[in-house]
Amino acid sequence: MEKRRVHVWITGKVQGVYFRAYAREAARSAGVAGWVKNTADGRVEAVFEGEEDKLREMIEWCHEGSPLSRVDDVESRDEACTGEFNSFTIAR
Repeated sequence: MEKRRVHVWITGKVQGVYFRAYAREAARSAGVAGWVKNTADGRVEAVFEGEEDKLREMIEWCHEGSPLSRVDDVESRDEACTGEFNSFTIAR
């Protein structure tokens, strides 16, 4: 299957609630590569690369978030898949 890439920004109560750690586990479980990080404006940003159904699964997960989070909005944009990632990590 052809791999795709999606860049995502999550808004709400998403920092200080283990959002990134849960996102990493969800992505690894789904077999998706990329990264997740906190942004200076209080959002969480992520890049996911993988098969289309797995990316849909991750975007759906972003709408739910970690148990302590409150997701208000998920913004996503398709990008060209680069294949640069071997795994899914928490970026700094």
